[in-house]
Amino acid sequence: MARDFGLIADLIGLHAQARPHALALRDSESTLTYAELNAVMDRVAAALQRDGLRAGDAIALCAMPSVRYAAVFLGALRAGVAAAPLAPGATPASLARMIEDADARLVFTDTTLAEAGFEAWLAPPGTRPAPVALGPASPFNIIYSSGTTGAPKGIVQGHGMRWAHVKRGARYGYGPGTVTLLSTPLYSNTTLVVFFPTLAFGGCVALMPKFDAAGYLALAQHCRATHTMLVPVQYQRLMAHPSFDAHDLSSFRYKFSTSAPFSAALKADVLARWPGGLIEFYGMTEGGGTCILEAHLHPDKLHTVGRPAEGSDIRLIDEGGREVAPGADGEVVGSSAGMMVGYHRQSEKTREAEWFAPDGKRFIRTGDIGRFDEDGFLILFDRKKDMVISGGFNIYPSDLEAVLRAHAAVADVAVVGVPSAQWGETPVAFVVRRP
Repeated sequence: MARDFGLIADLIGLHAQARPHALALRDSESTLTYAELNAVMDRVAAALQRDGLRAGDAIALCAMPSVRYAAVFLGALRAGVAAAPLAPGATPASLARMIEDADARLVFTDTTLAEAGFEAWLAPPGTRPAPVALGPASPFNIIYSSGTTGAPKGIVQGHGMRWAHVKRGARYGYGPGTVTLLSTPLYSNTTLVVFFPTLAFGGCVALMPKFDAAGYLALAQHCRATHTMLVPVQYQRLMAHPSFDAHDLSSFRYKFSTSAPFSAALKADVLARWPGGLIEFYGMTEGGGTCILEAHLHPDKLHTVGRPAEGSDIRLIDEGGREVAPGADGEVVGSSAGMMVGYHRQSEKTREAEWFAPDGKRFIRTGDIGRFDEDGFLILFDRKKDMVISGGFNIYPSDLEAVLRAHAAVADVAVVGVPSAQWGETPVAFVVRRP
């Protein structure tokens, strides 16, 4: 994976030749070996081409995670067709807007994927698709960052961005023996950043359509999972489950997390009780820079989100778009090879998300406020829009929430700013008492 660019679909083809009987995908009802997956990908790609889709066109997928869903997504990539994975829980109006925005030529749902007609739609067994020429900027997928409310923003990620995720896979132990257990949805970038590297390195992805703590622990033990991606609330539920310590999780090599604040206390609990390394990624679906915290190597830095990843340029800027002095707070902006092409059909939104350094280098704005510590680890304080300005001072709700949560009588708390005649704004805390 050392080369600068490659195609994930091509790597799956190589695994199919080298290890045809190795398991690639599994869910609760079916499995596919690499040879079987490669053959289905060919049939999907050829069917899309038969139906008039060309490289750069798009399809939409709106279904629960399954082996067949994954095979269609991967088959589209082989045809050079971008996939727009959509949340089944979105409202019909939101789904209609996203499908229209993506200009999806075909839409695959749970019903269509399960029907006997799906097999008839596929190209005949043994059919090979016409080869397509793809580059780093060719659209890989369109991820929608909004859709349940408001106007959806389609984030176009290129093949180069996904390849950047694959390249760092060797560091985290991906290989033919990998079994990655995924219980987060396939429409989420959170899931895809480990889904694709697992297959690129010849491992097996085990898909859990819906998360529940007991089912996850049983499946992790049964399939001898080595890797997983979970959001912090899932870690919280797993660690609190009464049978957690009774399960054999010794097969785990790495556990990943992203997408939401991950408290230092919860990280420490995971490190103490769950075998294998713990990696926190900080970044955005839009890409830009990434920070990585290898929590098992830096237990004294659990309050941070880590240091900039190799190839990531992370900077902090002030309200005027100027870089801040060392040790000062600022909005986090990032640049790397893993950056979105832009928001689909929303050039103005794309421009709003960009910041350009004086030398013209392009960065993506995160909207987060942070500060680098003396060792180069990034500490996050709050979303820029959540910051409270009271009497001319910047107050971060997360700081106050951390203090209040330390009180023995507080179960949870949220701090917001409200208008104040005396201070302009003043923070108000909403507290849930412990029973």
